[in-house]
Amino acid sequence: MAAALCCGLLDYKTEKFALTRNRRVGLLHRLLQLAVLGYLLGWVLVVRRGYQDTDAAPHVSVITKMKGVSVTRSKDASSRLWDVVDYASPPQGENVVFLVTNFIATAKQAQGTCPESPSVLDGMCTEDVDCPVGNPVVHGNGIKTGKCVMFNATHSTCEIYGWCPVENNTLPRKPLLAEAENFTLFIKNTVNFTKFNFSKANTLQTNDSTYFKSCTYDPFFNPSCPVFRIGDVVEAAGETFGDLALLGGSISIRIEWNCDLDQPSARCQPQYSFILVDRRYNFRTASYYWDSQRRPYRSLMKLYGIRFDISVHGQAGKFSIIPAAVSFGTGIAFFGAATVVCDLVLLYLDTQADFYWKEKFEEFARCGKAQVEHFSISPPSSSWNSVASLNCTWHRFNSYKIKDNR
Repeated sequence: MAAALCCGLLDYKTEKFALTRNRRVGLLHRLLQLAVLGYLLGWVLVVRRGYQDTDAAPHVSVITKMKGVSVTRSKDASSRLWDVVDYASPPQGENVVFLVTNFIATAKQAQGTCPESPSVLDGMCTEDVDCPVGNPVVHGNGIKTGKCVMFNATHSTCEIYGWCPVENNTLPRKPLLAEAENFTLFIKNTVNFTKFNFSKANTLQTNDSTYFKSCTYDPFFNPSCPVFRIGDVVEAAGETFGDLALLGGSISIRIEWNCDLDQPSARCQPQYSFILVDRRYNFRTASYYWDSQRRPYRSLMKLYGIRFDISVHGQAGKFSIIPAAVSFGTGIAFFGAATVVCDLVLLYLDTQADFYWKEKFEEFARCGKAQVEHFSISPPSSSWNSVASLNCTWHRFNSYKIKDNR
């Protein structure tokens, strides 16, 4: 028993190669090899560039500037000039910038008492008891004074203490800054891949000082110009400027860098994409001043416009021996897997699986100076437990015997 156990622990397995003239399995083997080769060459090496080390977390910098001038005219025929300081926020330029395209103005508001707007449901009333003193108007403009007063000939509302007159809510039918469609947005973006000590900007390196003042971005004819016409950006996001400018909206500008540092640096260029995120965007702001009696006033502005969110993403790759070796080793392993699949088909699925099993697996038993004999293992369809046990029963073939009389 101990001798048999010792003999089993010291067994050595070696490969046996058998040429099988089975066209179906041979065709399957070649197809699997071609699939592995296509995956290795096409996907791993060409598409994914598996031979490169990568840096997918670049340091980025974004600076924005807007240019353009517009004039608006109100109902009283007064006009106002809007330049970049008035319609762009923040003025210093960041990766988020807002462009005013429409607005509602409420001029010369002063703190005092006045009727609440009838558009506020909590401000509606029929008598004084509907306006308890000191209660704020829900979604309204001030604090109730306890009186129910006439707002106009058809509506009664609670009197409030707040900034009076209350905010105007009449929206223009067309965007007041329609000329903003031709405004330009300059985006200067710099990426730094610290892993490879490589830095690149999206601005064209040129000695022409007037280039950025005259060029406009075009994905086909002028992709290196970082000056974007607002109307073109809105159109690229799938919207018309007139519709979006009326109530405002939000557009995401995505800058994608995909740099192959094994190629010349001039081929490392950004790709721009524009996505409409939201179709409504507005906020309120006010400018304050005092009259000669030092009484405070303010001009309230409800601004509608387009918010541009600029995001930068990137990846750079460069040849490195370690990922190249890993990719090559993976391909070799897949080639081995193709052989394993074909073996499984032969041994378990083919109609002559029993024959292939007997031809593939053989054992040579020798313990000490005992006789050496050649045995063939039965296929799994026979009694497998008798083969796997320690005192296994082998099927002996008299045609192949070796004697050792030492």
